Amino acid sequence: MKRGLLIVFEGIDGTGKSTQLQLLAAFLRDRGCRVITTREPTDSSFGRRIRELYVDRGSCTLEEELELFIQDRRLHVRELIEPQLAEGALVLTDRYYFSTAAYQGAAGMDMDEIFVRNSFAPVPDIVILLTMDPEVSIARIREGRGEELNDFEQLDQLRSVAARFDSFSNPCIRRIDASAGLDQVQEQIRSEVSALLDEKEFTCP
Repeated sequence: MKRGLLIVFEGIDGTGKSTQLQLLAAFLRDRGCRVITTREPTDSSFGRRIRELYVDRGSCTLEEELELFIQDRRLHVRELIEPQLAEGALVLTDRYYFSTAAYQGAAGMDMDEIFVRNSFAPVPDIVILLTMDPEVSIARIREGRGEELNDFEQLDQLRSVAARFDSFSNPCIRRIDASAGLDQVQEQIRSEVSALLDEKEFTCP
């Protein structure tokens, strides 16, 4: 069986990753593809502890925080990502180790070390990195979602995270301006993913 493909959505908070992921999933399913959608943090005990940090990030050290993300990802890779790729599925995940490098890097951790410690995780076939001015993303969070900012969404933090995302030069990354209209962004994403499927000669049943 042909191995599946790993498609990762990344970017700072408020860029529309979750919405765009679901739109792409629907598009690929319409083409007959077997699609698995997932996210990080997961719903594991590690993921639930991470989400507690959204309202009280100071409740653990940076090293403990990083270890939570790594353990959550190990479980995610072992129990979902690798088995589904082995079965030929297209796996779409909302966040992956690039987010860990960007967010924990912005908090003071060494990004190169973070990438090394995530070397157990399969390299994505493509990373859709949605870019946006942090001020715009915060406005989306507050006005579009009607939510208060959590501890990972403060403006200075997001500026620092965005700068780290900008520094990544991995060949699998495709940057797309998320400030454009919803349909326009999705069209660009579909174009990039369709090109990937052609390049990999990946055909859906």
